[in-house]
Amino acid sequence: MSLIESKEKGLYCKQADVYIDPWKPVDKAIITHGHSDHSRKGHKAYACVHSSKAIIRHRLGPINVTSYAYGDSFTVNGVQFSFHPAGHIIGSAQIRVEYKGEVWVITGDYKLDDDGISEAYEQLQCHSFITESTFGLPVYNWPNQNEVYDDINNWWSENAEENKTSLLTAYSLGKAQRILHHLDVDIGPIYCHGAIANMNDALIEAGVKLPYYEKVTPELKPDDFKNALVLAPPAATGSAWMKRFKQVSIGVASGWMALRGARRRRGADRGFILSDHADWKGLNMAIKGTGAENIYPTHGYTSIFSKWLVAEGYNAQPIETAFIGESLEVETETP
Repeated sequence: MSLIESKEKGLYCKQADVYIDPWKPVDKAIITHGHSDHSRKGHKAYACVHSSKAIIRHRLGPINVTSYAYGDSFTVNGVQFSFHPAGHIIGSAQIRVEYKGEVWVITGDYKLDDDGISEAYEQLQCHSFITESTFGLPVYNWPNQNEVYDDINNWWSENAEENKTSLLTAYSLGKAQRILHHLDVDIGPIYCHGAIANMNDALIEAGVKLPYYEKVTPELKPDDFKNALVLAPPAATGSAWMKRFKQVSIGVASGWMALRGARRRRGADRGFILSDHADWKGLNMAIKGTGAENIYPTHGYTSIFSKWLVAEGYNAQPIETAFIGESLEVETETP
């Protein structure tokens, strides 16, 4: 590796003396998106895309942050940087880095399917491509997302007929808003856990439009949740917070639901295969679309995916980072 190196503090561009998504405090950080494994506290200066600025400030508090529009470029010591949509969540970006004709792209997290609320993925060309590989195995092939939204609404409707509460777990930033955007509001009331509601507030303030919902508060009674769908972060299902519900059916929205054992581990009644990351087909399509010869998979099935890519004729090798990708057990972002 040359223009971009993997260092103790994160992915580093020596020529510009900047880090991309560093996991330890640095002077200058360029951030792909607002999830906590990619945007961390302690940096002296942050750069991000406009639609991620409110998210990062909501999570990290007062910080020195400069934001840019997608496609706009800025130069640091002769190195040109620009942000391009990654399709992962609202405000997610790929970072394009160019120096003396050499082009690198760092994806952060991404998905190719347009979910209707996040900025749609933009295919870039480059010489070297640092790609996530959270779901870098052939078993992970996502169903049509519209069919998944229909399944969620049908599950909710069936539960509502039985006066059950439908509780669906999803990450507070990204998947929760994506699901909320596609819910059938005619079925019943919608409630959001405080962590999700607070994130929604930051996004709405930044101009994102979401359907009407209510925040779950201590004043609400169990009967208030009859026929309702409640969105909550994964960790909520194992907490005292759940005691407020009477009859409840629990659903999990995650790419890990492609494996039946994953649903059993969470004790859910229903699993919905829905991920904000590219599946096997999407990863391979994105890589082919770059035209890059050098591929560097990170966070996920890095070794297995790298071996596959080498067999396909790429110069591929995994790199170690502190990024998490999608976890079934924990939130990767804070309220």
